[in-house]
Amino acid sequence: MQFGEVRLQIIFVDRRLARARTMTLTRMRLAMLAFGLSLAIVAATASLFVLVFRLAAQADVPVVQGLVSYVMRAQTERNEQYVQNNVSAMARMLGDVQARLLRLDALGERVSKLAGIRPEEFNFHDVPGRGGPLAPDARSLSMRDLQQQVARVGQDVEQRSDFMDVVESELVASQARDALLPHGTPLSEGFVGSGYGMRNDPFTGQLSMHTGVDFAAPVGTPIFAAAGGVVAGAEPNPAFGNMVEIDHGKGFSTVYAHTSRMLVKNGDFVRKGQKIAEVGTTGRSTGPHLHFEVHVNGVPQNPSKYLASLRSGGVGSTVTASAEPSGGR
Repeated sequence: MQFGEVRLQIIFVDRRLARARTMTLTRMRLAMLAFGLSLAIVAATASLFVLVFRLAAQADVPVVQGLVSYVMRAQTERNEQYVQNNVSAMARMLGDVQARLLRLDALGERVSKLAGIRPEEFNFHDVPGRGGPLAPDARSLSMRDLQQQVARVGQDVEQRSDFMDVVESELVASQARDALLPHGTPLSEGFVGSGYGMRNDPFTGQLSMHTGVDFAAPVGTPIFAAAGGVVAGAEPNPAFGNMVEIDHGKGFSTVYAHTSRMLVKNGDFVRKGQKIAEVGTTGRSTGPHLHFEVHVNGVPQNPSKYLASLRSGGVGSTVTASAEPSGGR
């Protein structure tokens, strides 16, 4: 026996044993034995507790049944509260998604109108068809799965709303820019008397550059602004007679010459298609017509690149760069 060490020896004697047996218990072995005994007692007590409650419940013991009912009711209430909290959270998320969808529908309708799509061609309120085989790994949704899907849908709707906002802004800006470009014809009647390009001057016969298009029409025929803008000039000119110039911004401007009467003044804002003057034969002209020019950064351009398609034989005929001797300057 070592100093400080506690040992317990147990000697087993039995007539069936050839000789006595001795078992030595150290402190460690005693502790392990006590722990094992305690664990066995706890397990036996728990088993007995469950057995007693089950037998008591089956035997219709009121006290035990009341206790069991209370425990079950408390657990049920906790489960119901958990479900209710999740349902409330889902309802709030669903409300947010529905509000975003309504906003997205309104945006889609506005964008479709701006893009020229007819409502009957694309209905935002109809659910598109879906289908396909059932995947072998399909499973029921858990509450967590459902919450994640609703959150993901909300994010997707928000991203699409932002995208539609950008598209709408760009379409509005594009329409505004388009309204300031000279796409409209300046006359509703008449025909092209002389196109853009080199031609024989009607007064001298010399080859010279014609920087616009001459539309032949009777005196008094209405002249319309080819695009919206601000009147940069409305005054007589030695060569062009009564001349109106409109600044459309971004370096674009248009000139309307040889008019008999000007209906706008310098600084006026005009809309596309607004009547601004009447056809005449003022200035260096051989007869009633409208001399029309398009300038980009002050440089004359071929109006056929900007005007709408013109009808053959009239104001609608395509303007070509020809050297026609007829018409005025």
